[in-house]
Amino acid sequence: MASSSSGSGLTFKLHPLVIVNISDHHTRVRAQIQHSASASAAPLAEGVGGRVFGCVIGVQRGRTVEIFNSFELLYDPLTHSLDRSFLEKKQELYKKVFPNFYILGWYSTGSEAQESDLQIHKALMDINESPVYVLLNPLINHAQKDLPLTIYESEAERISVDHVAHLKPSDGGSAATQLAAHLTGIHSAIKMLNSRIRVVHQYLVAMQKGDIPLDNSFLRQVSSLLRRLPAMESEKFQDDFLMEYNDTLLVAYLAMLTNCSSTLNELVDKFNTTYDRNSRRGGRTAFI
Repeated sequence: MASSSSGSGLTFKLHPLVIVNISDHHTRVRAQIQHSASASAAPLAEGVGGRVFGCVIGVQRGRTVEIFNSFELLYDPLTHSLDRSFLEKKQELYKKVFPNFYILGWYSTGSEAQESDLQIHKALMDINESPVYVLLNPLINHAQKDLPLTIYESEAERISVDHVAHLKPSDGGSAATQLAAHLTGIHSAIKMLNSRIRVVHQYLVAMQKGDIPLDNSFLRQVSSLLRRLPAMESEKFQDDFLMEYNDTLLVAYLAMLTNCSSTLNELVDKFNTTYDRNSRRGGRTAFI
């Protein structure tokens, strides 16, 4: 099982079954295209034969995303659209067999992400607001030792596939990089929480206006959640919050001072170099 950490603090675990499923899907589609074109066309070049698409399923526990399995999708390359009914049926079947698994994102084959992938990415955002994208490169590179597999994760804004954060190796990395990853993860979590609170608020407003029937069970859950809010005003919470806030400001100030010192040092070096050149032209010795 492969494991990797991203720049946002998420840890991805990919089971081998997913790689086998994607490879098998690509091989079958490629064989079908070769069989259809065998009468009039030459054998297809390596990597040619149509892209395949599917969903990846698994679980997310905190900041760990574990991908267990996958299933195929019906995709129309002309209209760049998915067969929603087929997707819903597949999702329902897998939910009966694996009740704890959820659709985490989707997969495809190719050497790099394409502009048309954005349509699929947006289509799955109503199922998972932050879908992951698993890309398998079918081209054979004998000099490459690692698997030709790339996992992309959406940023909090969910704008496009072009703005996803590419996974980076988890080994090494400075303290500043780890802090940036930690803060990015917190920022994304706050944005996600804000969007979900907005959905709950809209639902309650619609219920108050009579647009939808009253749901007493849902109202009890909201009431129970609201009763927990005064606990956040405790003195301990304020102390911990101010300590974390001050530590973050201190790191930001130190980074600013370091940057200013580096810039000033470069300026002094340039000044000394210029002064030394002018002094030599005038027959004097530079004082550095």
